[in-house]
Amino acid sequence: MRGMDFDMAENAKFGYAAFKNMGGKLPNPFPRTMGPNVLKYVTEVVESGLTSDMVERFEQAFAKKMGKAHTVSAPGCSNALYCLAEGLSFPAGSEIIFSPITDFGTLLGFYKTGYIPVFADTAPGSMNVSAETISKKITERTRAIVVVHFSGLMCDMDPIVELAKKHNLVLVEDACQAIMSTYKGRLAGTIGDVGAFSFDSEKNVGSDVGGCFITDNSELDSRARFTTIARGGEVKPGYGRVHTFPGSASRMPLLTAAFTLGQLDILDEVAAKRNHAVRTLLRKVSTIPGILIEQVPDYQEVYSSWMFGFRIEPDAFSCTTEEFGVECDALGFTGLSPARYYLIPEACVFLQKAADAGTYPFNLSKASYNYDADETPNAKAYLSGFLRSCYVSEKFTDDYVEIAYQIIKEVADKYRV
Repeated sequence: MRGMDFDMAENAKFGYAAFKNMGGKLPNPFPRTMGPNVLKYVTEVVESGLTSDMVERFEQAFAKKMGKAHTVSAPGCSNALYCLAEGLSFPAGSEIIFSPITDFGTLLGFYKTGYIPVFADTAPGSMNVSAETISKKITERTRAIVVVHFSGLMCDMDPIVELAKKHNLVLVEDACQAIMSTYKGRLAGTIGDVGAFSFDSEKNVGSDVGGCFITDNSELDSRARFTTIARGGEVKPGYGRVHTFPGSASRMPLLTAAFTLGQLDILDEVAAKRNHAVRTLLRKVSTIPGILIEQVPDYQEVYSSWMFGFRIEPDAFSCTTEEFGVECDALGFTGLSPARYYLIPEACVFLQKAADAGTYPFNLSKASYNYDADETPNAKAYLSGFLRSCYVSEKFTDDYVEIAYQIIKEVADKYRV
């Protein structure tokens, strides 16, 4: 691609590759704990000569666990959201409202399908959007809202559901970091019209990769399967396959289905352990002067956290946010680092370039779009002092929680103004 020197660029790493050099005093999430039936399911796929119905079995099992009618599986979470975007079949140029603090994969499929991303700000002092911040971004071009339960912390969903219904908008929950988190007794991903999930090896489920979305909408289920799993192909008698839609191939592999089906056996246990570890650690670090945490709301019974994080109070320490994380790393809490790249309006530099140039899909709208970080000031301020770690997992016993707390406290005491 023009203007990019791939030989000089450092590519992002995912899964075990991002964790293997961790070191430190705290447990690495890898090797992941595997469910008791994973090997049996994998063996079945191999011994069946690839004739196993493992994908269908996984989809049925996951739909049942989530209490939904349909599961559409995919090779990964980004693919699942791509499947969803194509299945929604909105007119190109439609606007989709997103949380500004999320992962690139949340909006990738929507953008490639021809939808224009619009970012609501987060609520003040929060990593998540609210009905109030979303409402400010709704226009006559809006077709859907995609909320993100970032880190596993649940958005306040009842007001958002009411807002979506008022404007006749499809409500999507990106629960890729929040599987088994609960809101007033309801599972993340089951409250809106659609819920999307990640099964990447580093996520809470810990499969080899994979993703899916769930819904009760049978029409959406059928369209998504046609546009992606069937690649937009129909069988014409006497001729063969004709493609009436430029679909994409997004079928979940049999072995991924086998891994993920097996991991569902330990999902409740994993969620409970993560909930205990992150709540205990947050409670401890909240007692450290200069450290700010986002309280787990009363409406959230289970915080199935994929990520632990806290903020540094402005001017409380004589070091920068990054230096604070480096010091923690040196003492044994590795991976505690700033997460400014999660501010997607700023990180996805291609969006402003396309908007300024008026290229597809922006050429289909008469509106102007600004993806400057200052358009979401609450989110920008939140991430400016935010440190996060993806290493706080179900392996964190109370002893490890205490070690993590003591490291953070030692650094805070060293640099406190």
